[in-house]
Amino acid sequence: MKSITQTIAEELKIKETQVSAAVGLMDEGNTVPFIARYRKEVTGGLSDETLRNLEERLQYLRNLEARKEEVVRIIEEQGKLTEKLKNQIEEANTLAEVEDLYRPYKQKKKTRATIAKAKGLEPLATIIYLQQETRPLAEVAKEYVNEEKGVTTVEEAIQGALDIIAETISDEPKYRKQIKKTCYREAKIVTKAENPEEKSNYEMYYEYEEAVNRIPSHRILAINRGEKEGFLKVKIEKPEEKILESIEKDIIRQNSPFLEELQLTIQDSYKRLIEPSIDREIRSDLTEKAEEQAIKVFGKNAKQLLLAAPLKGLTVMGFDPAYRTGCKIAIIDETGKVLDTTTVYPTEPQNDVQGAKKELLRLIEKDKVDMISIGNGTASRESEQFVADMIKEAKREVHYTIVSEAGASVYSASKLATEEYPDINVSIRGAISIARRLQDPLAELVKIDPKAIGVGQYQHDVNQKQLEESLTNVIEDSVNSVGVDVNTATPSLLSYVAGINKQIAKNIVAYRDANGKLKNRKELLKVPKLGKVAYEQCAGFIRIYDGNNPLEITAVHPESYEVAEKLLEQIGYQKEDLLSKEKVQEIKEKLHSLSIPKTAKELGVGEMTLEDMIKEFAKPGRDPREDMPKPILRNDVLKFEDLTEGMVLTGTVRNVIDFGAFVDIGVKHDGLVHISEMSHSFVKNPSDVVAVGDIVKVKVIKLDKERQKVGLSMKL
Repeated sequence: MKSITQTIAEELKIKETQVSAAVGLMDEGNTVPFIARYRKEVTGGLSDETLRNLEERLQYLRNLEARKEEVVRIIEEQGKLTEKLKNQIEEANTLAEVEDLYRPYKQKKKTRATIAKAKGLEPLATIIYLQQETRPLAEVAKEYVNEEKGVTTVEEAIQGALDIIAETISDEPKYRKQIKKTCYREAKIVTKAENPEEKSNYEMYYEYEEAVNRIPSHRILAINRGEKEGFLKVKIEKPEEKILESIEKDIIRQNSPFLEELQLTIQDSYKRLIEPSIDREIRSDLTEKAEEQAIKVFGKNAKQLLLAAPLKGLTVMGFDPAYRTGCKIAIIDETGKVLDTTTVYPTEPQNDVQGAKKELLRLIEKDKVDMISIGNGTASRESEQFVADMIKEAKREVHYTIVSEAGASVYSASKLATEEYPDINVSIRGAISIARRLQDPLAELVKIDPKAIGVGQYQHDVNQKQLEESLTNVIEDSVNSVGVDVNTATPSLLSYVAGINKQIAKNIVAYRDANGKLKNRKELLKVPKLGKVAYEQCAGFIRIYDGNNPLEITAVHPESYEVAEKLLEQIGYQKEDLLSKEKVQEIKEKLHSLSIPKTAKELGVGEMTLEDMIKEFAKPGRDPREDMPKPILRNDVLKFEDLTEGMVLTGTVRNVIDFGAFVDIGVKHDGLVHISEMSHSFVKNPSDVVAVGDIVKVKVIKLDKERQKVGLSMKL
């Protein structure tokens, strides 16, 4: 039997030694971001993604082992455990297999078979099942008629015995295994409309079928939702004759005296007991895989959104569009401080274009606004048209861009927003969030419930607990890959740093408020509840930009400070030189010419750690998100009517799903690039080609004027 370590190593295609090392570190309480960044030598350089997968499988396989032990114990207590059964349980690879093997030994509720057993009909069932009796069945069954036990006729005795056989067949793991195998190979999902006349989003499934082994996850989730909302009837069509034939072949002997009875019993067992539970298992299995895929897609998209390039050093006007209640405006300076707020009414029904223009031009001049960040919700395109016209009259150069406002309203009314802006109206807080998303998407988006980020597919239909865990992991990995300025970060951002929980994050901010800016990482140890273990996990991800140790603007961990200083000394520099742009360029060139193996040996440090250190010294204090695509800055608007087939445009990828990607090209609705239009070569997965936030060139290939839908192609 394979060990957990062997199984994970094979599945993730890594070495067993890497698995053992990672498991050891996790069991000691180390976090994934810490292991991925600062224990590369120990794990052989496993990435955070691989470590997350490893952690997930480890948990599943440990739960599986625990369940196996429990099942073996229960069966043993019943005195029914054989060596063969024990081996079968130990060799099972999934929880479903273990449950199938346990099924015959489970305490059953009242069933037709348990009632028949209580009436003393088990010996008659055994006689029929063994098929060795030569007397007619009615004659044999006569012996089991017993009014005291409730068996009043021969027919009742026979029926009770057949009920016992039906349940025995249903409980046999090998039949269930074989049937599932056949279904996964040959069964189809068939959907029909509950009411064919009714209009809905599920019309393509009103008369639909697809092989179980080929149906993509987004279709499974769509069908599930259609069924839940009462538009669809769903069934799994199986090769029934083939299934019954294989069971008959295994049970019925040649020239069996009870041929007819057994055939009917096998049919009854299949239709009444096996098929409904197999259907549930297959549907549940398909849903689980589909949810897993949807969660993966959501996580990937969320990570790209969180790691979008920040636009630093700009004064931004946040523009939260609306109709009746007016457009909310908030202006924030380059540090995120609110300078001005107002409400203007350039849209329906007031249409006060002139008044709005006058007020905003005044604020642009007064606060020296560089950028306008427009939310992409209701009235977004009308607001964009207004802004595009207005900035033509501005005395300074102003651009605008559209940002996703998903979750802004949720944030506005949250407890966190109330704590941050107690004196600012709820409706204005959304505009502040929209402005800040442009300046620092990561710091702003961590304040929002991850499900509200709006870059998924069916995220409200999937297992919410798993979605939450997956997104928390994604945010953690994103935050730690960027690093956090401890002197400006909000508690919500700090709480995602490895080793820091919500309470410690609040304590850090309280300490900062009481004692002023932290001057070095070691000062974190003075924060209540932040002990040595938490410090080890978080220190490398914390940045202190104007402290008393220049190494702390980098991701170099305090445990490596001594080595870092020796490395700089070896090439004739000191840590203070990391603060000089000219010196950094010289340091970069000198470090580039070093021999990694030789230097690592001399300094007594691992080669991977040394390589990371060299990378940090080449760009001390630099934000890794700067390499990501910047948002498209616009100064004029595009309407649906302006589009023509064949037109080539530049757009921003807003969402990536299983069947393609939605791209914002500047008209009211995002256009769809179907998976078949992503490349001239075959694309298995859209996220292999594009990611959320990517800037792409697309060609308009289809215009649906009635529904305002745009079909796009990346095959230029």
